[in-house]
Amino acid sequence: MKVAILYDFDKTLSGKDMQEFGFFDDIGVTDANDFWSVVKHKAEAEEMDHILAYLREMIVHTQKLGIKLSKDFLGQYGKNIELYPGVLTWFEHINQVAQDLDIELEHYIISSGLKEIIEETPIAHHFKKIYACEFLYDENGQAIWPKLSVNYTIKTQFLYRINKGILDINNDEDLNRYQKEEERDIPFSHMIYIGDGFTDVPSMKLVKMNGGHALAVYPFGKKQTLQSTTLLSDKRVDFVAEADYRPGQEVDIIIQAIFKALLAKKTLDELRP
Repeated sequence: MKVAILYDFDKTLSGKDMQEFGFFDDIGVTDANDFWSVVKHKAEAEEMDHILAYLREMIVHTQKLGIKLSKDFLGQYGKNIELYPGVLTWFEHINQVAQDLDIELEHYIISSGLKEIIEETPIAHHFKKIYACEFLYDENGQAIWPKLSVNYTIKTQFLYRINKGILDINNDEDLNRYQKEEERDIPFSHMIYIGDGFTDVPSMKLVKMNGGHALAVYPFGKKQTLQSTTLLSDKRVDFVAEADYRPGQEVDIIIQAIFKALLAKKTLDELRP
């Protein structure tokens, strides 16, 4: 049995937006809210996609300071990111749990953050594919244009890619070709989506309505947020848990229970005449 866990990144695996781990300091932004306010104003004034607006502002801010916004420049911040408790050891732990249950487990990132930063985190090698925003670079390695923008609705595209096993974002022909459910790589019912907020709702809903499971996490060490409780009461998610990925904590207990439920269903299906 093949199962996929799909993760948002910012505030799901780490406690803050990834730009807050050094990038804002280096461009002279002392309050992250100031940057996001500029992004919000620009997006509203220009009727612009919010994600494209933040990518543009990153280019604008660095150009004003004469900073080369290169892949290496962005990648350095991946090493600074503070992950939630247990995240560093989570993948090896849950992979072993899956292996013991004869489950083939795959991990994916679907994030509106930056791929260049995520790829340099110490957990990057655990993901079969990282879907996140990227810049296009010129011949000098300077970011000049968004290569990929991942907003809350575009995230659902990648669920279909994982479902069908068409992971190359340039392969739309195979993605849109009809494929029988039983021939798809990972059924939606074998997907577990972990996110933190309303931007994850379309993905959570898509997974849930097709028999999969969705989990909303709230910040470690804090009380359950209104956002997470609303997601639960609105039935956008199946579970809410503190962002603590250590063995024996609620996230671990929930994921293992889902594994066992999937296996039990498989056994029952095989016993039906």
